[in-house]
Amino acid sequence: MHFNHDGRSAVQLGASLANQWPADLDSLVMRCVDAGFVFDTGQPTSRDHSFTAEFISEWRDVAAASDSVSRSTRLNALLATHASAPRLTDHAASGWHLHFRDDNISAGRSLATLISVGTAVHLAARGIDRIGICAAHNCDRVYADVSRNGRQRYCSSVCGNRMAARRHREAMRG
Repeated sequence: MHFNHDGRSAVQLGASLANQWPADLDSLVMRCVDAGFVFDTGQPTSRDHSFTAEFISEWRDVAAASDSVSRSTRLNALLATHASAPRLTDHAASGWHLHFRDDNISAGRSLATLISVGTAVHLAARGIDRIGICAAHNCDRVYADVSRNGRQRYCSSVCGNRMAARRHREAMRG
């Protein structure tokens, strides 16, 4: 996956995996391929599935952070663990692009690098608060705010509408 200039694709993949973890390796691979991620570091294994599940749990903590300092500290820890110095590459003549990872790493580690770096790029380009946990009552899904106005606080329009109806009912009661 070549992430776009603001990291949108990678942060959306992270949110998708955090909200509905794939039950098996084939489902993980299919979700990643559907998102445009190319496994160019080798075929994923069951170890990559469990490694990525652990990573996504840690990445979810970035979204759950209640303030910008905590969010940046958590994300910087993921970057320190999973990313390396950027370098230009043109493997397989696919076009020049940046890699933020070493060569010969596992597919799971490559995915962790992509989501970590993509999230950092997204938050730096769009705003540190452009990721979070849904504000709806009884919902703990992650949202990645890619809106123009940067005011997303719900994981979906369903949760947003549910909370609007709840606020309306409460206002009508008095």
